Amino acid sequence: METYQSITPEIIEKLKAITGPSYVKTDKDILVQYQTDYETDPRRFHLPEAAVIPANAEEISQIVKLANEYHFPITVRSGGTSLADGAIPVCGGLVLCMERLNKIIELNEEGMYMTVEAGVRTVDLQNAAKKVGLMYAGDPSSAESCLIGGNLATNAGGLRAVRYGVTRDQVYCLEIVTPTGDIVECGRILKKCSTGYDLEQLIIGSEGTLGIITKVTVKLIPLPPYRFDVLAVYTDPRKALYMVPKLLKAGIDPTSIEFMDNEALRMTCKFLDMKMPHVDEGCDYVIVTVESFSEDDSDRKMEQLCDLAEANGSIDEFEADKRIWTLRKQFAEAARDVDKMFQTEDFVVPLDKIPEITKQIPELREKYDLYCVTVAHIGDGNIHVLPLNAKGLSPEEWFQKIKAFHRDLFPRVYALGGKMSGEHGIGYKKLEEFALCTPQAELNVIKAIKKALDPNNIMNPGKLVEIG
Repeated sequence: METYQSITPEIIEKLKAITGPSYVKTDKDILVQYQTDYETDPRRFHLPEAAVIPANAEEISQIVKLANEYHFPITVRSGGTSLADGAIPVCGGLVLCMERLNKIIELNEEGMYMTVEAGVRTVDLQNAAKKVGLMYAGDPSSAESCLIGGNLATNAGGLRAVRYGVTRDQVYCLEIVTPTGDIVECGRILKKCSTGYDLEQLIIGSEGTLGIITKVTVKLIPLPPYRFDVLAVYTDPRKALYMVPKLLKAGIDPTSIEFMDNEALRMTCKFLDMKMPHVDEGCDYVIVTVESFSEDDSDRKMEQLCDLAEANGSIDEFEADKRIWTLRKQFAEAARDVDKMFQTEDFVVPLDKIPEITKQIPELREKYDLYCVTVAHIGDGNIHVLPLNAKGLSPEEWFQKIKAFHRDLFPRVYALGGKMSGEHGIGYKKLEEFALCTPQAELNVIKAIKKALDPNNIMNPGKLVEIG
C-alpha cells in the first residue's frame, strides 16, 4: 500500500484556518470514534491522525488541495453505517466528516425534485417529501441513521428497489469536489440527456474514490395513498423462491419482496423477545409490499397476491403488521448480538438463479462448519447470508474460515452471472476478493479511471481497488 505524508502540526494549522479551530480534531479520545464504521472486528480498525468537519464545498475544496500539496490521504465519513468498511481510514491520514452539510436547500413540488446537501439523513429527506404528498423512493434499512451522501457513494439499494430501483435511479445531478479540488456539477435536472459522459452515474457507487459528493438533486414521485403488506408463510424455502418470477409477471407490481429464513426469524425473535406465527414450526417468511393509487386496485391485488402465494405452496397468508418490518429491519442488530465480529454477505444474482445459489448455501455451511442465517431482497436477487461465529472461534481462526468461505462462495456467484455486492459496496472488506473475481480487463479500466481522476491517490485509498 502507498506511503503517505504524516499530518504535521503545520498541516493542522492550515486545516484550522480553513474550517475554524473547533472543527479540527486531533485528540486521540475523539479520533477513536473514527477508527471504524459498522465494523466490530478490531483487527480492521485504523486510527486517523486527524478529523475535520467542514461546512461546505468550498472548505472541502481547500482541504483536498491541501491533501494534494502535502500528500496525505482523505477518508470521507458519512453516517458511519458502512457494512464493507468503507469509512475506515485504512491508510491513516484525515477523516472528513460530512455532518455539517445537513441542509435541505430546495423542495420543488411542481418540478418534483429536492436539492439537499450530502450530510442530510435519508429519513429526513423522505419525511420532507412525504409532507407535501411526494416520495423519495430510496429506502435503505439504515435510513434513520445513514446520510444521503453515503447512499450515493455506495449506490445503496434497500427495501423499495423492486419497483423503484436503487439510489442511482433516484438522482438528477450531483455537486462533487474532485480529487484535485475542483467543484463540479455533474448532471442536470432533466428527464433525458445525451450530452457527453454520464458523470453523475460514474460517481455514484464509486465509494468516495473518485471525489466527494457535497450536494445532490433527487427525483421525487407521487406518494401512493394505498399500501398493503402481506406475509406468506412457507415450509419449503424453494417454493418461496420459485414464487418470485410468478409474482413479478402477475401484474401486481410489488414495491418489495423480502425473504427471511427460519434461522434468521428465530434469532431476531429471540433478540426482540417476540413470538411470531409459525416460527416455532420451522417456517420461512416472504414479505410483499404493494402500493397503489386506487383502493379497488389495492384490494384486487391483495386478493390476487394471496391466491398466488397459496397456489405456490404458502401455508398461511395474512396482512403483515409493523412487527414484521421490525423483524426484517432488526435482524442485523440481532446478528451482532450473537457475534460481535459481525459478517454479512451481500451478493446478487439474476432472478432466475436465486434458487440455484441458495440451494448451495447449506452445502457451504456444512463444508465450513458455519452457523448461517439468510435474509434476502428476493425481488431483485440480492441475498444476505450472515455467517456468525456462534462457536466462539478466536478472531484469527474466524478470519481464516471466512476467507476460505469467500474463496468458495464468490466464484459460484460469478459463475451464475452475479456479483459479490448488490448494495453494500466493496470497501476495504472485500478488496482482495474483488480483485480475484473481477476480469483483468475490467480491473484495468477501473484503475485507469481512478488514476486519471485521482493522480495522487489521496481519495479513500485502500478501498474498492488498489493502484498504489
